[in-house]
This record gives sequence, structure tokens and C-alpha cells, in this order.
Amino acid sequence: MSTNLFDLNGKIALVTGASRGIGEEIAKLLAEQGAHVIVSSRKIDGCQAVADAINGAGGSAEAFACHIGEMGQIEAIFGFIKEKHGKLDILINNAAANPYFGHILDTPVTAFDKTVDVNLRGYFYMSVEGAKLMRDHGGGAIVNTASINGLSPGNMQGIYSISKAAVISMTKSFAQECAQFNVRVNALLPGLTKTKFAGALFEQEEIYNSAIAQIPMHRHAEPREMAGTVLYLVSDASSYVTGECVVVDGGFTI
Repeated sequence: MSTNLFDLNGKIALVTGASRGIGEEIAKLLAEQGAHVIVSSRKIDGCQAVADAINGAGGSAEAFACHIGEMGQIEAIFGFIKEKHGKLDILINNAAANPYFGHILDTPVTAFDKTVDVNLRGYFYMSVEGAKLMRDHGGGAIVNTASINGLSPGNMQGIYSISKAAVISMTKSFAQECAQFNVRVNALLPGLTKTKFAGALFEQEEIYNSAIAQIPMHRHAEPREMAGTVLYLVSDASSYVTGECVVVDGGFTI
């Protein structure tokens, strides 16, 4: 038995939203620990760039484009995984949509639908397909990227916050029902993190300064600072952890 609790050699990992930001850093760290990583996002070019970087650094990765808001594309990526690898050990649901920043009363139906299609339906059916494959091959680990907005709604981020609260509940539901198959399901709840996805928060100086003032560490996070928690949650180091929603926010929610 390995004494390295974070050893992922022989594991097949799928990371969505992995062409940049938090997803990219998660993909790179899992590969550093020995996993073969399937780098996925909507556009193949960004995925391929990350996969190439992993392979160039001595890791093992491949790219596969998948828009998790499209059911046909979810079916396609899992068909590919079954045919090529025959199993899936790790699923990171990290792709997300946040198309609307503004007052909740002005939320366009199109923004509502896109947010729910990706953040709720997409995560749900990615988890269904991932957990089925894990169930059939002895187990695995799923990590959903939620947000501290799922605990306390972010201002001008109504539907996004609602969708992330749903991800927290979804995580617990899957954890409860899939534990019998040795499938562990947990969530990462990032705080303010410097990504393109969170660009609107960084562009609004008043909102940004207000957030920083409430963070005991008095700074935002870098994407790499989220990856370590995910590594813990998918590794043997957390073998008795399921249904947990781990907050990584510099103390913001204290």
C-alpha cells in the first residue's frame, strides 16, 4: 500500500471547464500526482493547449470538447471515455455559466435558462453518467465546484447564486445515494478568486473593495489555491469524506 495518500497513478480523471482558471489548475495538479486527465471545456483549442502543457511537463492528458449544457455532448464524452478507457475514477464538475450580472428583477429568461442548463442540469447529468461508470468499476470520486454564493447570495448574482445553492444540495443527494457504490461526492466552495469567469466582480471597484474588506486574509485567491482542496477530495487522504462542502474563501464566511 502506498504511503502517499495523494498518489493518483492509474486513475482516469475528467475535468470540465478546464481550459483556464480553476479548472486548468485542477487538471494540472491531478496530472502532477499521476492521473491521466481528460481536459474538457466548450472549445477544443483551449482544452488542447492545457493538455499539451500537461504532456510537455511529463504528465498524461488529452483534450475533448464538451458543452455540458448540451445533453448530446454529455453522452458523447462518456461514450468516448467508455470506449477508450473503460472506466472513470475522478470527475470534476467545474464548468459553469454566469451570463448575467445585475438586479435579480431584471434577469432575462435566456440568462436564467443558460445558467440552469449548465450549472444544474449539466452537473446533474454529468454526475449521473460519471457515477454509473464509477459504480460499475468499483467506485470513484466526484467533486462539484459550487461557490460561497450558494451559502449567501452574491449581490447582483441572483440566478447564479441560486444555481450554486442547488449544486450544494445536489452534492449531498448524490453522496447519500451513491455511497453504497463506493462513489464519494463532495463540493468545493471557492471565495473571491482571480479568474476571467469572475471578471465582473474585479471590474466593479466598489464591489471588489467591499469584498476584500470582509476577507480576513485581505486578498483574493489565485486559481491554484483551489486545486489542493480538490486533490484532497479525490485522493485516499479523504477516503471517509463524502457529502462535504469545503469552503475555501480566506475566511470571508466566518
